Amino acid sequence: MAERPERKPRRVHTARVVRTERLTPHMQRVVLGGEGLAGFAADTCTDHYVKLLFGPAGVTYPEPFDLERIRAEFPREQWPVTRTYTVRDWDAGQRELTLDFVIHGDEGLAGPWALRARPGDTLRFMGPGGAYAPDADADWHLLAGDESALPAIARALEALPAGALAHAFVEVSGPEEEQKIGSPAEIVWLHRGDRPVGAALVEAVRALEFPEGRLHAFVHGEAGFVKELRRMLRVERQIPRQDLSISGYWRLGHNEDGWQASKREWNARIEAEQEAGGAAAA
Repeated sequence: MAERPERKPRRVHTARVVRTERLTPHMQRVVLGGEGLAGFAADTCTDHYVKLLFGPAGVTYPEPFDLERIRAEFPREQWPVTRTYTVRDWDAGQRELTLDFVIHGDEGLAGPWALRARPGDTLRFMGPGGAYAPDADADWHLLAGDESALPAIARALEALPAGALAHAFVEVSGPEEEQKIGSPAEIVWLHRGDRPVGAALVEAVRALEFPEGRLHAFVHGEAGFVKELRRMLRVERQIPRQDLSISGYWRLGHNEDGWQASKREWNARIEAEQEAGGAAAA
């Protein structure tokens, strides 16, 4: 029997908070820097993400920090918890990493940390991952998401070549959550109000008159509305899978641990259902 290849230890970066900024009532920006970012790079995808590491309260880890050693020697309940965040910006020259956090007061783990973060605080993380960047050869681009997808959508719009045709839709709770984006491409801001998450997004994308030519799409956010838009694009519009970046960043009623544990099964089931629907429609 062939030997299983040895898994490489995941590299952990250690950064320090440089500055913070409240962008909107529910969005906090944290800029990280320091020598711990010397081997970091995030300049090939516009949806690059990192996995932040948060240790349980009262738990101290030996230095130098070694995640594999911690998982081997500490009980599971004392392992660091991971939270995934999109890279909003990476300045290689200044060696600064910008992350934007959706915050809801003391709810959650990463949001409260971002609210309390002060210059000099330490944050460890793994990554980056990522797979999407707008295809310059596409005839037009569709970008749709909620607050959780806003950093990736903004970065994608800023990366589009001059004159590129893009339709971008971002759903936020209200007008106070809109942001200025450094791109000539226009964002259609959708205000959720008391409606379910994603309802306004699905409605707006369905109402869009699709331009002619090849579409390259990015649709991310709450899993429920992502499912609906995936069905529309894959089954109804027959957009090839390779021209779509579609994924649920989160799911109502689940924290990240619960969602990540069930995400692969959820995606496989939805993909199977929609493939069957597409075959029936054909």
